[in-house]
Amino acid sequence: MVGRRSRRWSADDPEQPGVAARVDPVCPLCERPIPPRARSSLHHLTPKLKGGTHRGTVRLHQICHSAIHARYSEAEIANRLAEVDALRTDPEIARFLAWVRGKPDDFHAATRMTRDRRTSRRKV
Repeated sequence: MVGRRSRRWSADDPEQPGVAARVDPVCPLCERPIPPRARSSLHHLTPKLKGGTHRGTVRLHQICHSAIHARYSEAEIANRLAEVDALRTDPEIARFLAWVRGKPDDFHAATRMTRDRRTSRRKV
């Protein structure tokens, strides 16, 4: 007799005949696949603090998600960058995207806050 777990795992096995290979999701920002070993997170298109609790989310690489929040405030994301296309075409994040597209799909590095945002936070 086969247990529930082994049945579930065998159904996901691409070696089994008739089972299609799993396709990795694609990060809508950098347009690279997100393999299972890569760090990823859900990004609220409209920040939760600005009313986006029950609105759309997208799965992004963690480095892409961190880059968004390092460069823009919650208000700026809610007002003008609440769509992936708007984010992708913004010149500040476009430079980052050009750089990260040359990296492996599971690449991750620590993301620092931009100098402009660091100095503005100190003044407060």
